[in-house]
Amino acid sequence: MIGGIIFEGVPGLDADSDGDVVYHAICNAITSLTGIPILGGIAVELCHNNGITDSQVYLEKALHTLGKQKIVHIALTIEGQKPRFQDKINEVRKQVASICGLQEHQVGLTATSGDGLTDFGCGAGLQCFCIVTTVE
Repeated sequence: MIGGIIFEGVPGLDADSDGDVVYHAICNAITSLTGIPILGGIAVELCHNNGITDSQVYLEKALHTLGKQKIVHIALTIEGQKPRFQDKINEVRKQVASICGLQEHQVGLTATSGDGLTDFGCGAGLQCFCIVTTVE
């Protein structure tokens, strides 16, 4: 599961949750805005106490912590050898926009293979960076 989209034929990431690196990156960006620990706090409690491993639930909880802040843009960059994102970029953008109450054009997504220059670029997993822009 990446950005709420299933990538067939690709092994899942090792995580307590479903390992959705896109949703986790957005949660971390929201934590940087609010100071409320989503993945290290709320998600851990949901996972360990309630058995909830769906990262979409974590993201929905994160969105509620924004209070009066309104997201106007999300920028995402994913690095890794597999899966290839070219055919799914618009699907992921649309899914993220839907969950976050945005239009598709308000979600930017770039993907890079890393060209073997980092552990992720050598196939050791995926990493995702996110910037969330808000207004009050």
